[in-house]
Amino acid sequence: MEFSVGQVVISKAGRDKGDVFIVYNIEGAYLYLVDGKSRPLTRPKKKKTMHIQPTKTVDAALQKAILERQYIKDADFRSALKKFMDKREENLNG
Repeated sequence: MEFSVGQVVISKAGRDKGDVFIVYNIEGAYLYLVDGKSRPLTRPKKKKTMHIQPTKTVDAALQKAILERQYIKDADFRSALKKFMDKREENLNG
């Protein structure tokens, strides 16, 4: 299972099970996840890759900003996740 920075992922285990995050950093078997609300940039969630369900969605703008160490706000993560959830809802409702 390959993960990349800026990828939207879903937690499979723990009290945050079912929550949606964006991968902020990758260190070996651990991912650092941010959602801009309960997990802001100042307190990313450290989670093992085995507890994460990847999606095919990668926010290119956020990925570029993270990799180039540009200034990013928590609102940028919230916005990207809102777009993902809206698209997901649209696909479910057909």
